[in-house]
Amino acid sequence: MTVTERLDGAVARIEIDRPEVANAFDGPTVTALGAAVDRAATDPAVRVIVLSGAGKHFSAGADLSWMRRMADADATENLADARALADLMRTVDRSPKPVVVRVQGAAMAGATGLAAAADIVVASTAAVFAVSEVRLGLIPAVISPYLVRAIGARQARRFFLTAERISAETAHRIGLVHELAEPDELDGAVDRIVAALLAGSPAAIRAAKDLVADVDGPIDDVLIEETARRIAERRASPDAREGLAAFLEKRKPEWPA
Repeated sequence: MTVTERLDGAVARIEIDRPEVANAFDGPTVTALGAAVDRAATDPAVRVIVLSGAGKHFSAGADLSWMRRMADADATENLADARALADLMRTVDRSPKPVVVRVQGAAMAGATGLAAAADIVVASTAAVFAVSEVRLGLIPAVISPYLVRAIGARQARRFFLTAERISAETAHRIGLVHELAEPDELDGAVDRIVAALLAGSPAAIRAAKDLVADVDGPIDDVLIEETARRIAERRASPDAREGLAAFLEKRKPEWPA
């Protein structure tokens, strides 16, 4: 099982449950996570959704064995797989129930994007983020609309291009994280946010979320499809093949000219 779900009163708690690989995303995990969020979003008993990761990390991002398989897949399969990740981000972003992400340890690449797509992010002071795709010859396509919205184009230019690790403090300063907590106080901080959400009118909270989207400008289906196309194309590129091979072989990449 890649994702576990439990209902805690009116709170749906959804956990990525692959601690043996630092909760890295692969195809089945992305599909299961999207389905779990969708179930919670449409369940009348649920008022708040909390996403977390089992073990030491929220998620290491993409499972590199899965990415390597996608690099060798044909264009149709690659695009379908990219659309699944894009659909997960859209499901989180458009959930009518508020989505809170609890981050401990690493939240890399797609996991950084998942945090950006959520309504509220609470992170441990020991958490670390990264938009690391260019180190593998890739681009952060399907997560880019949510990250640019969360941190702004100026910060996105830096972190998309350098792939630097982003400390919890920096993530908080640039707007990716809403609240920081010491590791042993992380659950308490999440619970306080959940309590605040439960104190509001469910209908008003949904309307308020719609209001923000309407006044800020929606991430539309045309853009989502375009981002899926771009990452599917990039995965099969010579740079991506070399980047993934170099990472798995623990050597520096030799980028094609």
